[in-house]
Amino acid sequence: MAKLTIPQEELMSSGHIGCLGCGATLAMRYLLKALGKRTMVTIPAGCIAIMSGIYPRSFLKVPLLDVAFETTAASASGIRAALDAKGIKDVYVVGFGGDGGTADIGIQALSGTAERGDNIIYVMYDNEAYMNTGIQRSSATPFGAWTTTTPVGTTGDFKKRPKKNMVEIMVAHDIPYAATASVSYPEDFVKKVQKAKDMDGTKFFHVFSPCPTGWRFSPEMTIQMGVLAYQTTVFPMYEVENGVYRVTKKPAKRKPVTEYLKLQGRFKHLDDETIEIIQKNVDKNWEMLLAKAEFTKKYAE
Repeated sequence: MAKLTIPQEELMSSGHIGCLGCGATLAMRYLLKALGKRTMVTIPAGCIAIMSGIYPRSFLKVPLLDVAFETTAASASGIRAALDAKGIKDVYVVGFGGDGGTADIGIQALSGTAERGDNIIYVMYDNEAYMNTGIQRSSATPFGAWTTTTPVGTTGDFKKRPKKNMVEIMVAHDIPYAATASVSYPEDFVKKVQKAKDMDGTKFFHVFSPCPTGWRFSPEMTIQMGVLAYQTTVFPMYEVENGVYRVTKKPAKRKPVTEYLKLQGRFKHLDDETIEIIQKNVDKNWEMLLAKAEFTKKYAE
């Protein structure tokens, strides 16, 4: 297999107003390295929309369209249809939304796009809450987490529901490619994007994007957070190509979830019993993923 080469050219400018250590900015940077200049991006309200700058300025060196919160995938579908009508086939169209704008507010448009099989790439940068508007809980916020709408205080009212599994939802649409990726492992992310970019149909990427501000950790620890999420399998790295699951990276030895949780202020209230519940759920999900990979492997042979 040829060695992966990550392009040196930067298609995202420095000087944006993202928070120190922002994982979402890395997700955008690596994505554009994988796709190149012939790319158009549409983004909804969210952290990235604030960072991009006031019209006509932009922090990207490719065309960028700001759209309403719920319309990211629909706008990407429209751009794709317009390009096709003009006979322009060599441009990648990307919808780039946060977990709130994807898993919650934008899921109807994304579902429609996937059901139609529109030829776009959709990236959900996942910082696990509505960070831009004040760290409110989203459906991608993990069980046990503090947010400003699940304030712990004396009530212990942390997030009580599990994190929504967007990859499984997109796989259920029978799209050609869905994958997880992490800003802590750019080679894996770039390799997956380059693999999937020319497949016909809707491609979906769930990108783990740690947020120092909302997760309550020091900004220089962003990459470490992604590494620990992988090593504990809180966030496993895998792809689903035409229904076939493949784990793309496996930790040599899984670490306990406490190694990940203890470094984040949003989990500091958790007692041993709750941490044990989290560990059991992580173990279950990891075993289920391995079983799916083993079961579906025969269909790739």
